[in-house]
Amino acid sequence: MKTLMNWAAGALIAMTVTAADAQTADLDPENTIFLDLEYGRVVIQLRPDLAPQHVERFKTLARDGFYDGLVWHRVIDGFMAQTGDPQGDGTGGSDLPNLPAEFSPEDHVRGALSMARASDVNSANSQFYLVLAHAPHLNGQYTYFGQVVEGMVFVDQIRKGNPAQNGTVTYPDRIIQMQVAADVK
Repeated sequence: MKTLMNWAAGALIAMTVTAADAQTADLDPENTIFLDLEYGRVVIQLRPDLAPQHVERFKTLARDGFYDGLVWHRVIDGFMAQTGDPQGDGTGGSDLPNLPAEFSPEDHVRGALSMARASDVNSANSQFYLVLAHAPHLNGQYTYFGQVVEGMVFVDQIRKGNPAQNGTVTYPDRIIQMQVAADVK
């Protein structure tokens, strides 16, 4: 069980969220991610049926605490919010090897979770992004491996970057904590 403090209607309230909450929503706790932002909790359903290697990597890094404290370094209003770089500037990744692309025909709708990469389609590592608005031009170009099922209102609050600087955020928000729901007691 975890208690989160959250602002709602101008007042600070406590929310208790457990792995059972993921089960209540018919989500598999082993393939559900709790992404805690300063604004509230985002719940993400992972899709191992579409991208098993990317889902496994994401869970491994989340379980290792890799994402905790990382900044949202690139956020473009009406497009996407990107994080997962320990350097905080879009140039870094984890110590694990890059992943081969696992492209699917899934549509990059609002709330889609995809892995960022360099120009090499097989260069995904730890950086990921959440889609803020439908982006069909990403379909079949980036590995889609999940979908936000709750808390997009909190993702929308992530500080946006300067469009003239490719969305680079001057004073970026951070991930407070990311966990696999099955691990939350």
